[in-house]
Amino acid sequence: MSAQERRPEEDGRDFADAMWSVPSYLLAGMAVYGGLGWLLDRWLDMSAFFPIGVVLGVVLAGYLAYRKFSR
Repeated sequence: MSAQERRPEEDGRDFADAMWSVPSYLLAGMAVYGGLGWLLDRWLDMSAFFPIGVVLGVVLAGYLAYRKFSR
């Protein structure tokens, strides 16, 4: 469907989908990379990788969301 054939209801739905997707990406990034950091902390008996993993997850997920939803 081309941009000219879109109905206004579909544009609102796209916006709502993006508003649910962005926080989901951020939470998933924190969970995945924070989890990997936590596992590295346990394995190496350190305490630095968990916060690094959480921050890295937020940054990478934010970049992914920016690339996906910026037009």
